[in-house]
Amino acid sequence: MEKFVIEGGKPLKGEIKTSGSKNATLPVLAATLLTDGVCEIRNIPKLRDTLTMCKLLRSLGKTVEIGANKVTVSGSVNNHVADYKLVSTMRGSFCVLGPLLAKLGKAKVSMPGGCIIGVRPIDLHMKGITALGVKSDFEAGYVIARAPRLKGAQMYLGGTFGSSVLATANVMMAASLAHGETVIESAACEPEIEELGDFLSSMGAKIEGQGTPRIIINGVRKLNGINYKMGPDRIEAGTFLLLAAAAKSDILVRDAHYNHLLALIDKLQMIGVDVQKDGADIRVKCKKTLRPANIVTHPHPGFPTDLQAQYMALMAITPGVSIITDRVFPDRFMHIAELNRMGASIRRDAGVAIVEGVKKLFGAPVMASDLRASAALVIAGLVAQGQTQVHRIYHLDRGYEDLDGKLTGLGARVYREKE
Repeated sequence: MEKFVIEGGKPLKGEIKTSGSKNATLPVLAATLLTDGVCEIRNIPKLRDTLTMCKLLRSLGKTVEIGANKVTVSGSVNNHVADYKLVSTMRGSFCVLGPLLAKLGKAKVSMPGGCIIGVRPIDLHMKGITALGVKSDFEAGYVIARAPRLKGAQMYLGGTFGSSVLATANVMMAASLAHGETVIESAACEPEIEELGDFLSSMGAKIEGQGTPRIIINGVRKLNGINYKMGPDRIEAGTFLLLAAAAKSDILVRDAHYNHLLALIDKLQMIGVDVQKDGADIRVKCKKTLRPANIVTHPHPGFPTDLQAQYMALMAITPGVSIITDRVFPDRFMHIAELNRMGASIRRDAGVAIVEGVKKLFGAPVMASDLRASAALVIAGLVAQGQTQVHRIYHLDRGYEDLDGKLTGLGARVYREKE
């Protein structure tokens, strides 16, 4: 196990490049199960999660070759069982359920279980595939599902906390090879769903409306192989924007989709950060004292829950009081205690976090609890006075490619050590 050692307070400046989207790559890799053709997917981030998905595809019968930011998937799926040892390590792997049903007519997929950021049930997944004619049961921690032939249907996939990205992805992939038309109402609108729709369409699927609340899929008999390039990771890019604001820096974030980050950019501009679109890049300039502002997370196009922790790190050093509410994962506040260890003044009151900005943070040993909380602690460590040690950085390696190398390129002093 490794940790980050961060010498805080170093001036940051320069360029930092956004890697391919992790949250889009996982369902796109799952979608390769739908074809026997060769799929070459470029700009894939080198992350623990993508490697786990590649292992899962191999266990299902596919041939997977991993190159430099490229994965080639070929062969036929010949196993319908997605094993617990792989699915349990990464919730995103549950999206093999739809492709397995579409391709083999049966699937046995381990239930992903809960998560440190809150329980994430699979009810919308089951609702969607049941509408397509799937019969399912639960046995010893697995979903056992069968369908001799999937049939298109109209369905509503809204949930208690909004739409579900993975449930929408599972239904989209299953419906691509179903008989007839499928209409998903209250579909997830996240850019990752739009990218999955574009990927499937390039394979020969007939899909309209991806990226909107209403997606229409007309099933086809066969999907083809494809050469495809993944788009940039909006959450990684957003993390870099928040880092630039916290460090009062001038940073160019390369390969960042401005339109995917409008909710964050609007908030940054509101509190006094200069954010400008520069072609396919985003430039952030922040040289002055910022103002506090409240946020409430929502499904896209609202403020992303995956940037809530990083925004809290910024507000922790912004004079005044800000209130942070997470409507997507109301229990996603594990990072509060660790930020407070560094001198922040944050308290939780039921479903909100109340942040009183302090003049400075101080380096301390802290523990990463999940992927985005880890990023918040790194931001805090970079602007803190003294040394910060971030333990359990395997969380970071799930979602940020070569983060220490990228930060070093900005002038930060960050290095890895064995625990």
